[in-house]
Amino acid sequence: QVQLVESGGGLVQSGGSLRLSCAASGSIFSANAMGWYRQAPGKQRELVTSITSTGITNYADSVKGRFTISRDTVKNTVHLQMNSLKPEDTAVYYCAQYRGNDFRFIRGWGQGTQVTVSS
Repeated sequence: QVQLVESGGGLVQSGGSLRLSCAASGSIFSANAMGWYRQAPGKQRELVTSITSTGITNYADSVKGRFTISRDTVKNTVHLQMNSLKPEDTAVYYCAQYRGNDFRFIRGWGQGTQVTVSS
């Protein structure tokens, strides 16, 4: 069973940067796509970005040009570099692992890490 542990959240001022990390275990990391989701208070969880096993990335329009996802197959970790943060980026951020590159199936979720952007 896959285990995902996020880290790197915190409080930052508008325009600042944060880097989130998600360490994976219990699976063949290199074979599975990974994604970052977020959920703000009173809103549904939404997909922020994803990366396939071969490194193809996809971003929500709201974060394009500001966020970058990357994966380290040596350390079995996926990162989310967030720049030019805005108050509307405030949310709990979750990483997820898919089954292979099939984005219909999520094998597991992390526990979430809080990101708060002050204006």
